Amino acid sequence: MVEVEIHEVPTALSPFSQTGIFYDEHGVPHYEALPTSLLEMLESHVIDRPEAEAVVELGGQRLTYRQLWDCAARVAGGLRTAGLQPGARVALRHPAGANWVLGFWGTLMAGGIPVAINTRSAAPEVGFVVEDSDARIELSAETSMPDAEPYVTDDLTGGDIAALFYTSGTTGRPKGVPTTHEAFLTNAENVVRCLDIPRDIGAELRTLICVPLFHVTGCNSQLIAATYVGGTSVIMPALDLPAIPTVLVRERITLMVSVPAIYALLLGRSELADADVSHVRWVGYGGAPIAPSLVDALRSRFGNADVFNGYGMTETSSLTTVLPDGDALGHADSVGYAVPSVDIAIKPVGDDATTGELLVRGANVMPGYWNRPEATAQTIADGWLHTGDVVRVDDAGRVHIIDRTKDIINRGSENVSSVEVENALATAPGVAEAAVVAVPDAVMGEKVGAVLFGSGEQIVIGDVLAHCRERLADFKVPQYVSVSDDPLPRNAAGKLLKATLRKEVRWGPPLR
Repeated sequence: MVEVEIHEVPTALSPFSQTGIFYDEHGVPHYEALPTSLLEMLESHVIDRPEAEAVVELGGQRLTYRQLWDCAARVAGGLRTAGLQPGARVALRHPAGANWVLGFWGTLMAGGIPVAINTRSAAPEVGFVVEDSDARIELSAETSMPDAEPYVTDDLTGGDIAALFYTSGTTGRPKGVPTTHEAFLTNAENVVRCLDIPRDIGAELRTLICVPLFHVTGCNSQLIAATYVGGTSVIMPALDLPAIPTVLVRERITLMVSVPAIYALLLGRSELADADVSHVRWVGYGGAPIAPSLVDALRSRFGNADVFNGYGMTETSSLTTVLPDGDALGHADSVGYAVPSVDIAIKPVGDDATTGELLVRGANVMPGYWNRPEATAQTIADGWLHTGDVVRVDDAGRVHIIDRTKDIINRGSENVSSVEVENALATAPGVAEAAVVAVPDAVMGEKVGAVLFGSGEQIVIGDVLAHCRERLADFKVPQYVSVSDDPLPRNAAGKLLKATLRKEVRWGPPLR
């Protein structure tokens, strides 16, 4: 990667506490007093509050900290009996719920590395991730949970890889992101500091997880963050919008996180209007732009809650910036200030030092992509993660996202690689060329649009979509399709001119 002058944003601009942070020899900030590993963190609560609820699966199991530890240890014993070696990968394919959590902790106790599988992925996508991670064991609803004499490893360190998450990229193939124990714990500490959560809150912290656990928001910033303070993770296996108001009341939820589109739909429901939500203390959102009117409506309905915006990536173990409640309404177009554990910098676009690609450095940043040295070299240089997001930093240190350099469509906080969809379309019947672009949508933020040019035979859109469904997760299948009479526009180097397509194409109604 070519070296260019970058401009660091002073940490003094952040309103969050910078105490207890030290810099290593590479200039990377770390917290001084974190647990050694995730298991040490969990065990401390098993000792201090064994009968407190740790995990609640709505409609399923309820586990105390003691039960979670004992059950996960038996899973670990079963994995070891099945031949799992230290550092070996385990594909975690359970839907969100107690078994997902037991598989996660059980794999760690066995000394393995859980691989979070997107449960919405098509079979070829799952197969690629399993092969790429070299996962030797798969845990899913179709298999029995491993069970044997309890086993808990005792040699984990902060620098060990604790999990693998996969993220889509411009290459069209998912990339594995190793997340260390220190990175998980660092992100949890950031949640506590940025939301100003009392460290002794314990069982009063009850977070509603209605986003997937195979995403870092659900796993890192909710499940692990709740466990960090000895709280409870209340898991909704699949989003059930009408049930949320009842769950908020019955489970005494104090922290909830979702995307703006879900909040907009939730606020329109009469069940929420009639619910007593005075116990909700934090309402978080992210993944898409939010209107000030929606922020105002959230603050009005959840009158005792602080609202906050969060921005992050799989590569940063979740949070990179947080916009606190005090700025939420007046600066709704911002994703906030750098969290305490990271330094941020700008690689300028043009002469303006306040606008450019966002760079991030910190102990929560991945060491590099799994078995992808070329991709790592393109993304990390001189210790800085190049996010691919073009931002503006205002005088107060707030970050505003203004563009994306990566060819990614943000569909309701689900990242869709345009190249991956184009690769699937390229093999569809009748298709000679395909370009995939984002189509603005009031609810989802963006949806997937495809412009096709035929190979001579007639393009039957239904056949093309059926072809895609066999190869892609449902949220990646185009919802808008336009068939062009002419070859798609390209520059002299043969690169598709997507900006031209976005301006010229006229989309019909969505196909679903």
